[in-house]
Amino acid sequence: MSICPKGRMSKAKRDKRKAQSWQIATPTLVACSKCGELMMPHRVCKNCGSYNKRSVVTVDQ
Repeated sequence: MSICPKGRMSKAKRDKRKAQSWQIATPTLVACSKCGELMMPHRVCKNCGSYNKRSVVTVDQ
């Protein structure tokens, strides 16, 4: 028994599937709860060094 597809996949079906992989999604940004700077969710703010309204990292400014 070989590992081969049962039927030939059309070019349109193949290309629709492959077209999804190269798209770049825009990153989700949220406002920091302490300083209001835009940042990625569930990360330490690069501007003020806080996470979940607590100062976690000291930032040199």
